[in-house]
Amino acid sequence: MSTIDIDDDPYIWLEDVESEESLTFAKESNEQCLAHLGDPKTSSTGTYQKVLDVLESDDRIAYVTKYGTTDDDGDAILFNVWKDSKNPKGLWRKTVMSSYKTENPEWSTVLDIDALAERDGISWVWKGSTALSRRLDPMSNGGKRITRTLLSLSRGGADATYVKEFDLVSETFVDEHDDGFTLPEAKTRASYKSRDVLFVGTDFGDSNSLTDSGYPRVIKEWVRGTKLQDATTVFEGEKTDVSVSTYISDQRLRDGPIYEVRSRSMTFYTTKRWVRRVQYEHLLAPNDPLREGISDDEPEDFIEIDIQEDASASFFGKWMMISLRSDWEPVPAAGSTGNTSNNKVYKSGSLLYVDAETFLLKGKEACDYKVLFEPTDRTANDGYAFTKNYLILSTMDNVKSKLDFYKLTDNGCEYVGGNKEAQIISCDASAIDPTENDQIWLYTSGYTQPSTLSLGDASRVEKKKVVVEETGEEEGNNNNAKKESYFVEDLKSLPEMYNAAGLVVDQKFATSKDGTKIPYFMVSKKDIVLDGNNPTLLYGYGGFEISLGPKYIATVGVSWLERGGVYVEANIRGGGEFGPAWHQAGLKSKRHKCYEDFIAVGEDLVESQVCTPATLAARGGSNGGLLMGMMYVSRPDLFGAIHCAVPLLDMRRFHTLLAGASWMAEFGDPDSSDWDDFLHKYSPYHLIDNNNNPSYPPMLVTTSTRDDRVHPGHARKMVKKLWDLGGNNRPVYYYENIEGGHGGAADAKQSAFMTALAYDFMWDTLCRGIKKSE
Repeated sequence: MSTIDIDDDPYIWLEDVESEESLTFAKESNEQCLAHLGDPKTSSTGTYQKVLDVLESDDRIAYVTKYGTTDDDGDAILFNVWKDSKNPKGLWRKTVMSSYKTENPEWSTVLDIDALAERDGISWVWKGSTALSRRLDPMSNGGKRITRTLLSLSRGGADATYVKEFDLVSETFVDEHDDGFTLPEAKTRASYKSRDVLFVGTDFGDSNSLTDSGYPRVIKEWVRGTKLQDATTVFEGEKTDVSVSTYISDQRLRDGPIYEVRSRSMTFYTTKRWVRRVQYEHLLAPNDPLREGISDDEPEDFIEIDIQEDASASFFGKWMMISLRSDWEPVPAAGSTGNTSNNKVYKSGSLLYVDAETFLLKGKEACDYKVLFEPTDRTANDGYAFTKNYLILSTMDNVKSKLDFYKLTDNGCEYVGGNKEAQIISCDASAIDPTENDQIWLYTSGYTQPSTLSLGDASRVEKKKVVVEETGEEEGNNNNAKKESYFVEDLKSLPEMYNAAGLVVDQKFATSKDGTKIPYFMVSKKDIVLDGNNPTLLYGYGGFEISLGPKYIATVGVSWLERGGVYVEANIRGGGEFGPAWHQAGLKSKRHKCYEDFIAVGEDLVESQVCTPATLAARGGSNGGLLMGMMYVSRPDLFGAIHCAVPLLDMRRFHTLLAGASWMAEFGDPDSSDWDDFLHKYSPYHLIDNNNNPSYPPMLVTTSTRDDRVHPGHARKMVKKLWDLGGNNRPVYYYENIEGGHGGAADAKQSAFMTALAYDFMWDTLCRGIKKSE
């Protein structure tokens, strides 16, 4: 039974993020935490330094983005953000492909973020770059290079950012006095419509600029040289929406039109979209002389994309791609127009495509739909990417990765090849420059396999297919990306960052309460002794259709696996491992399924004698922090230690705190009957038992003051309530990083500190459990 009346919360004062009382609570809690657990920086375990060495290692792969080509020899210009011990906030730097391929590329610094932070007296954290498309920029030297971009910088790692225009020719910020675009701190969405026009959604200084979730409700067109307050409103959503956005999809490179797209996200999973075709001149500022002489002064009217609200759409040449999150029958049988494909019910999780012009101008009833992917019970669409002429489809088969390649043709997307078998690795592909060619970046890694960045080419798949058809000869497939037809050459490889000798990765299955088989991956010693004395860390998330799967996490390696621990990731419902249905099985009133799944994996580990409850730790953050809160209040007997990071915990008030309103599609609406019907059943803050149950495991709760996504009040209130209940049998430790945003840390040193604090806490606690079990 809850010890707090939902309408009379005595701890609500801790929701005032930066009040003197709240910050005093945080600082005193931090001191108490380190007094009990020790300072990771001075700990004899050395975990802090090991993690820091990983995060700041010069051997890390410098991942890059292409920003055009050089004027003289056409070499690709590549940009990278690099952080190390000398530059904790980072250097934004550039090189060229010919140099990047060498062991020691020659880099030149474009922006020193540490120097900028020192100059401005602000702890800047890099949040990304939104470039002006070369095809929309008359100053790009014939489309060769990107000349302007919008840089996003946040204070201390928050989601809210400052936006500043940057000139990539002079390599300086474009000053406001020179008509540069600059936007104050907000959860802004801004992109170029053309060189001198921005689409902007931000806090315009009035109560109606933002949605209840704190994201843009209004989109304006801001013309260079004018004031932001004079910008023209072009699109609006509702106050209760999550957000709105507008963008340009330029398909001229694939013989398609330019589309202007507007979208209104009513919930986290439902969106309405409108689109119109435009000429390049329509994108220009009203006073731009290039607008003179265009055939139509005004572009076409917007047309609503008539698909289900929970589906998504994108454009690929003349085709429109449609991703389904529920079954869809475009035309009921009674409304058939005679087409062979439009009477079918298309399965949730499918990827379809259709002629865009036919769909938009004649309606969905007139279309022939083509199926690129249809899921089974154990396969899922994991996303797709476009090169100039190919679509690369990433799928998961029983949480194993697979890539397939399709060529764009006048008749559709023709399958040309891909991986024969799914693999227990992460294998992703993205276009290097879809405006020019079909080259791709290939990213591979596994739990014990260090990350590799390779160069690939989608067109090689088709060429190999022709050779096979003509000769009948084909190389064997040994699940090595280097042997795949699309592989060109390795570019960068991460060395082993921890000792993985003798470790094996196994996929296992637990049976949940309702009989559903729940997969999980376990990394352990090959000769593991099944006596229950293995310190085991179980990680989970289970929400927002986010999938967990094989990837190289060196910090887990040095903090846990090298010590002899067992690491486990649970693919529980609520995630996206098996597509939309797997996610929807854990929504709202079905949320208990996520928790039952996680418990089932924990019980399976205990029953198989990998560990005992005393040697089993659980860890999760954000939505995974809610999962940890539920484990603490519902199954304290199953775990020996819990790390609950940047969590949601108060499900009665989550929708009133920061971005919380946007998550009601996931959890439910506390102001409706949802609270009494089911929400109160998974609100850990209200489920705390005051009987001082001796089986409660030690718990470390961590968050960040600067987290403007999940409010730090969730963690603060939970901890304060637990402390006020008292009792030595309920050890709870709390650490609040003053910076860091939702990631919990603003730089490598902070990240190493928070990581070492958590892993040392869990390891030390479980080791005491081993002694008790002996």
